Amino acid sequence: MRCNKKGQLTIFIIVGILIVGTIAGFFLIRQGLIPDIIGGKEINPNSFLEACLEEKISEAVNILSMQGGNINPKLYKRFKFEEDNQYWNISYLCYNQNSYDMCVNQVPMLVNHLEKEIENYIREDVKICFDELEHSLEKQNYDVKKKYEGFEINLELNKIILKINGGLELTKLDETTIQNNIGVIINSRLYNLLLIVNEIVNSEAQYCDFNINSYMLMYPEIKIKLFIDGEGVKIYIVEERDVEASFRFAIRGCIIE
Repeated sequence: MRCNKKGQLTIFIIVGILIVGTIAGFFLIRQGLIPDIIGGKEINPNSFLEACLEEKISEAVNILSMQGGNINPKLYKRFKFEEDNQYWNISYLCYNQNSYDMCVNQVPMLVNHLEKEIENYIREDVKICFDELEHSLEKQNYDVKKKYEGFEINLELNKIILKINGGLELTKLDETTIQNNIGVIINSRLYNLLLIVNEIVNSEAQYCDFNINSYMLMYPEIKIKLFIDGEGVKIYIVEERDVEASFRFAIRGCIIE
């Protein structure tokens, strides 16, 4: 009886190990950490491009957030915050050179503008990464036919989506697969912040003011700071309290000299 019980216990342990191993392997394959030998998918194009481009996209977002939505601002206020070790050229999103007049919205389509700014900043890197993807697949003995007609960036709630305009035709061991839905999704609060920035800019353009305290009472997850320099120029900082996400921009209008 004791031998039978020991034998049954051993079988249960082995079965348990096999079940745990199978589940773990399934999730590793889903995450692209090991090759899916059964399906023959040794590389995930989307995961490859995400690893290749995430840092560059984040770099673009950081510069845009620090400089009011422009990589190379043309109309800006040069400003340095105490916590910074350098001056920044912070874009005027609402501006009027006449001191007593209301400011004029300089970028009415703010979201679309930032999408184009990101596209321009990472354009060469996307092409390089797509070429590197092709070379990586060829090293794994795939016959690769690629189509690349550029890409587009879309800012959405909590994310940035990069979509490749093109596709891949992969052949290996006489088996061909076609992949057209190639792209990258990066977690980001940039779009969320831009919605708030638009509200502030529209209020400044219409009323020469924005009620910060009322807004933060309604949305406690949001923090808005306002700095006014000696010339009456306003610098806004919009932040989300639970993450390290912020956006700075400048306003000039309704200045009483």
